[in-house]
Amino acid sequence: MSHTFAELEAPARLNGRMRAGVYRGEGRVVVEQVPIPEIGEGELLFRVASCGICGTDIKKIHHGFISPPQILGHELAGTVVEVGRGVSRFKPGDRVVSFHHIPCGECFYCEKKLFSQCAGYKKVGLTAGFDPNGGGFAEYVRAMPWIVQRGMIALPSDVTFEEATFVEPVNTCLKAVRKARVASGETILVIGQGPIGLLLTILAKNEGATVYTSDPMAGRRAASIQFGAADAFDPAVHDLSTEVRRRTANRGADAVLLAVPNPALVAEALALARPGGRVLLFAHNDPVLQLQFPAAAVGVEEKEILGSYSASVDEQAESAALVFSRKLPLRDMISHRFPLDRIADAIELAARPKQDTLKVMIAHE
Repeated sequence: MSHTFAELEAPARLNGRMRAGVYRGEGRVVVEQVPIPEIGEGELLFRVASCGICGTDIKKIHHGFISPPQILGHELAGTVVEVGRGVSRFKPGDRVVSFHHIPCGECFYCEKKLFSQCAGYKKVGLTAGFDPNGGGFAEYVRAMPWIVQRGMIALPSDVTFEEATFVEPVNTCLKAVRKARVASGETILVIGQGPIGLLLTILAKNEGATVYTSDPMAGRRAASIQFGAADAFDPAVHDLSTEVRRRTANRGADAVLLAVPNPALVAEALALARPGGRVLLFAHNDPVLQLQFPAAAVGVEEKEILGSYSASVDEQAESAALVFSRKLPLRDMISHRFPLDRIADAIELAARPKQDTLKVMIAHE
């Protein structure tokens, strides 16, 4: 249903409050009325139209890695409704997609292009209240000055808000694929075909690699084939080592991208990589998780273990262009849409997916 800008704002401005899915403790997100954030100089307020649910959100909610109350959600796009003094890049009515982390660009880590290790990057620049933590699970979000200046992108008129929410996750996965040095002509194995694993598959294929995938869920294996995988294996049925070696002259994969946080799979991923190959750990951001693997895989067979965390400002323009051009089949990844009032159901489905569950989206409009 379409609304004018004035119609969207009038109800909220009458009482200065909005709905938000508030994290209230391990496993609990409750829809509450909270104050609409006030903005200051250099800041802006935007109305959230769509927000994707990320695996990181699920980990924080279901494992209690953060202290309540919090308003999460960082894959978000919407419409600017208010700008603070000094803001010239955007005006009310502009459609935007926003990152929630942006590096300072001047420190040691930024000079080394390790942007996610920058102290400024670690400060979240979007909030809907409480501690800044993204805020996309609310109706309105306040963007801080460094986000307004360098972390927000205007949307082309033909790009939907849902499509725009993929700019940040595409960036994180593009960074990971580049970190793993995926190259044209290589054979890549992606373990796990949830939303992130599917994006890794799509982007590795886009780099010119032949991509094989593994996932225990038939629906996700079928999706990976739809999105360009050469073959998809059920780890409960197929011996992955046999399948990969049969396709690589008995060498193993050039790179294995691991999109499942199961610690037991790290040693398996190393075994599936060829000597001198690479293993990229994407989902391993749990602060208490411990990993074990055979030392000889690294010390003798010279296999590399790489990590990739969050987005890269260097990939910002390219990730946006990939989304805006519709070069990637992103719309087909959205399997479920929930209104904000049903955010608890959305999070439950994303945490415990069914056969047909891919990307779960909160649709505010």
